[in-house]
Amino acid sequence: MNRLDLLGNQFGPNAVVQKDTLSVTDNRTGKAYELAITDGAINATDLSKIKSASGAVTRSFDPAYMNTVNCISRISFINGDKGILEYRGYPIE
Repeated sequence: MNRLDLLGNQFGPNAVVQKDTLSVTDNRTGKAYELAITDGAINATDLSKIKSASGAVTRSFDPAYMNTVNCISRISFINGDKGILEYRGYPIE
């Protein structure tokens, strides 16, 4: 095997470590942050780690809830198509 092939494999795709995180660089402060990705989403409260130079936390804005995700619940059940809303097995009407 060619020495250059060995060197190429060292820095190739096999050397990349996959992490379930989102890397964010705040252009205002130059600080870098790692936000965990769980089930394909970041937790919006993790944005509070990102602060301006004055110390104000970063918040998310989601007009009309267009990017708000649902969650898995063991105590509530919703089926909008059938009009079912239950809390701990009891119907909410």
